[in-house]
Amino acid sequence: MKNKEIAEKIQRLKKEKNAVILVHNYQNPEVQDIADFLGDSLGLSRKAATTDADIIVFCGVYFMAETAKILSPQKKVIIPDKNSGCPMADMITKEQLTELKKKHLKAKVLTYVNSSAQVKSESDLCCTSSNSVKVVEVAFRKNQEVIFVPDKYLAQYTASRTGRKFIIWQGYCPTHAKIMPEDIKKQKKIHPGAKVMVHPECRPETIKLADAALSTSGMIKFAKETDAKDIIVGTEAGMVYPLKKEAPKKNFYPAKEEATCPNMKKTNLEKVLWALEDLSYEVKIDNEIIQKGQKSIQAMLDLS
Repeated sequence: MKNKEIAEKIQRLKKEKNAVILVHNYQNPEVQDIADFLGDSLGLSRKAATTDADIIVFCGVYFMAETAKILSPQKKVIIPDKNSGCPMADMITKEQLTELKKKHLKAKVLTYVNSSAQVKSESDLCCTSSNSVKVVEVAFRKNQEVIFVPDKYLAQYTASRTGRKFIIWQGYCPTHAKIMPEDIKKQKKIHPGAKVMVHPECRPETIKLADAALSTSGMIKFAKETDAKDIIVGTEAGMVYPLKKEAPKKNFYPAKEEATCPNMKKTNLEKVLWALEDLSYEVKIDNEIIQKGQKSIQAMLDLS
């Protein structure tokens, strides 16, 4: 079956089953093209919560589907590939965070949304790559002890912007860690005059070479508003596709072609079709975890 036929079948099944398809910006292009909503993980989950869909098909990695379930517990959340995990989210467990909290009894826990539902349930507050600075400045006193998990690079970036010190967990995104300063310098030589935007999950020395450190949604906004015609993109290479669609008159160059997330690329059209046909790989979370996770996410949303 060709992609066009599969996509048409997906659209029919989606209507029959009152489903909504959420697709992350790093997904394969053909999957992005069937999205009802395309964007970053938290933004997609918030969109889904406002729809009257009975079923959410989340084309992303597992923690993203969990976040959708936390925000829409009454909906059935399906992930097309149950093995599409996130290495960074897997770098900390609920048990490890609990032990860390015991060592720092007065500390508050700030958790990046790129984390499991169980870790969120042990957290005081969540943040995203776009709002971590604001969350820290608004939610915590300057002398407040704060545990920041799981991404050490986002923690370091946030610390550099706020002047705060954190108890930092040593997790990281392997895909963003691949983007080295030499990659940025190489692209700047090839494309002199290009603006450079990178993700805050990148290494500090890579971020220093950028004109802006932005979330994926921030990158789209930056691309639309900048006068620059050439833009070097320091994040998962799949981000170039939605950028080209949103700002077709600009030229986008991945900082590193090899910076791809293998887990994001596991989802394809066939798996989306099978997910709708069989409603297999449903994301299920205990009610207690959902309620605790909701509190940490809602505490963040209340600051927005």
